Amino acid sequence: MFRSLANQFVNPVQGGGASSAGDSKKTMAPTLRSDVYSAIDMTKAWLTGGLGRGQAGDGVSYQSILALIQNHFPDLKLGLESVGQTESEVVVVIGGVTNMVLELSKWEGMAGAMAMSTWTDALVEGHRRVDAESRKGLIANGITRGLDYNTDIGLMTKEFTAKIQIISSLKSVSSRIYGAGTDEARKSEALWSSKFI
Repeated sequence: MFRSLANQFVNPVQGGGASSAGDSKKTMAPTLRSDVYSAIDMTKAWLTGGLGRGQAGDGVSYQSILALIQNHFPDLKLGLESVGQTESEVVVVIGGVTNMVLELSKWEGMAGAMAMSTWTDALVEGHRRVDAESRKGLIANGITRGLDYNTDIGLMTKEFTAKIQIISSLKSVSSRIYGAGTDEARKSEALWSSKFI
């Protein structure tokens, strides 16, 4: 009887016997850091349509980025209705890469903050380099929706300084894409400010 009681204290059952995917991870994946930076580079080129790798909305070229994201988040998928839709493809890819960066920050706070700064700079630069005005608006909307609504903030670090830097980087994207003081920039800034609290 005592052994059974002692075992329950030493090895408690979490969540009624089923642990979530977040609970089962005890260490950072060894390839996470390199995969984050590879995904950042691939996504920047994909947004601009450069380097002969295809472009957002072509229905095919997102797959290599999505495969890299799925190494760390296997449940992330792009629905058939979204294939070939520029904004929808961008939302899924941006949300996935952002989650990878947040996962990195969970394990290594300041490294995650630096990666987030690199990521947001890449997004702004990728958007700036898009030539076609019709695609530029769709990509801007996809970036904003991907960051604001397709990101799991539960993955973010608990370190105060790193968290401030990450939120600050994320808040700056919309104002850098749409311009300071625009409705989109104010909405995004308010959303990220509320997530910090």
